[in-house]
Order: sequence, then structure tokens, then C-alpha cells
Amino acid sequence: MVAPTAIKKVSSTADSAPVAATASRIVGINNTESIEEDDDDDVLLDQDMDTTTAEATTNDEDETTQQKKESKGVVLDEAGKPRFSSANHAKGAKVKLESRKVAVPPHRMTPLRNNWTKIYPPLVDHLKLQVRMNLKTKSVELRTHPKYTTDPGALQKGADFIKAFTLGFDLDDSIALLRLDDLYIETFEIKDVKTLTGDHLGRAIGRIAGKDGKTKFAIENATRTRIVLADSKIHILGGFTHIRMAREAVVSLILGSPPGKVYGNLRTVASRLKERY
Repeated sequence: MVAPTAIKKVSSTADSAPVAATASRIVGINNTESIEEDDDDDVLLDQDMDTTTAEATTNDEDETTQQKKESKGVVLDEAGKPRFSSANHAKGAKVKLESRKVAVPPHRMTPLRNNWTKIYPPLVDHLKLQVRMNLKTKSVELRTHPKYTTDPGALQKGADFIKAFTLGFDLDDSIALLRLDDLYIETFEIKDVKTLTGDHLGRAIGRIAGKDGKTKFAIENATRTRIVLADSKIHILGGFTHIRMAREAVVSLILGSPPGKVYGNLRTVASRLKERY
């Protein structure tokens, strides 16, 4: 039987071991206790077994705690895959207080005043934005409200809606930007396609518009887009593929193709769209 002083000596040595400042990088093994070769014979077998059992229990508790931390907040379905809630309905998701200012050209101020009673209701009722028309700076100011605004993209949608109206699109066509997500506006100039000046530029614009706007309306109806001719700038509103079709027709007219050939291409495009939809 080992003397009681030996056991006392081992316990006092364990108590006097310095405590590590940081956790060991070797997981599952207590690597913080100091080992002395002189006292190996004084350690009891029972004490070794107790120590091994305590370490195994500690490892099991650590693994269980780690599994709980990993699975906390994650819901698994029948197949074992994690299932997350929708980002729009996430708890605590709030829209930040942001503001946006859209400049209004001088020639669009009068239409903006006349249609203001139809412009602000979709922004206030549908997007839950705060909006005002600033006559001093000739701009429309939009602002989100953390208490009422729920859509993070509401401010951008409202700015696109006002911008479309200031570019010259009709009010109903501009409101479509709020209702549909796959509508875009593409803007380019005639000089981006071909460098034209003087009468040549005027004839190119005339070819795009046609007599009484007949050519422009034909392109719009065939490609299901809306086109605005603002001097040498061309604005096209529609879906991605529809904008590409309308742009090809306009570019052909700018490069000098006769309207009859463009009409033939539009018939082919219109028949393809009917087959697709």
C-alpha cells in the first residue's frame, strides 16, 4: 500500500500546476498538466482509471455541446436537409432609412404636375414610401420609413418608376415597372451605332419614327415594347429578349435599311413570339 503522503503529494502537484491562458489546440486531450518523472510510481491505478473515465465523459459532453450549437436554429426535413425560412419573413429584418432624389427635366415638369395625383398613390400605397415633389430643385424625393416600408427594393423600384416617367414614357407603362419584375429600360444614342450629323441624323430619326409614327408603332407592337424618341436618344422599355429584338430593328433603320425590309423581319419576329406564348 502506498503511503498517504504520496497521494497527498500527487494532489498537491496537480493543484499547483499552472493554468494555461488559452485552450489547447489538441482536441480531446488535456494538455495543460505538467508531468514529473520522479512521481510516476506514486500514482494509483484507480486514480488512472478515474482520470480516464473523467476525460471520456468530458469529451462526450464537449461533442454533445458542439452538436447542439451546430444544430441550433436549423430545421431539418425528412431527407435530413436543412430548411431555412424565407428572407423576406426573417425576424428582425428592417428596412434602413434611405432617401433618393430623381431629377426632372424642364420639359417634363408640366406633365409631372398634371399627373401628380396619379403618380404618388402607387408609391405611397403599394411601396409604402414617403414622396414629395420639390419645385425648387425640380426633382422628386423618395424616402423609406423603417416602420411602414417592408420591401428592401421598394426605393429602387420607386426611383425607376419616376425615372421612366421623366424619360417620356406614358404613366401606365411606367407603372408596369412597379408591377412586373422582368421589365427593363435600355437607352442608347444614334451616334453609338453610326456617326451621323446634320441632315443625315434627321433622316435617320425620320426612318425610325416613320410617317405619323407608323414605323415606331409597328416595332412596338411586333416586339411588345415601348419606344421613346428623344432627339438623338432612344429609350426602349420591355423584357430582356423583347428589347434586343426592338434594338436590332432600330439599328437596322439607323444603318440605312429600307423600312420594307425591316417590316418583313418584324413579321418573322411577331410570328415567333406568338408561337412562344
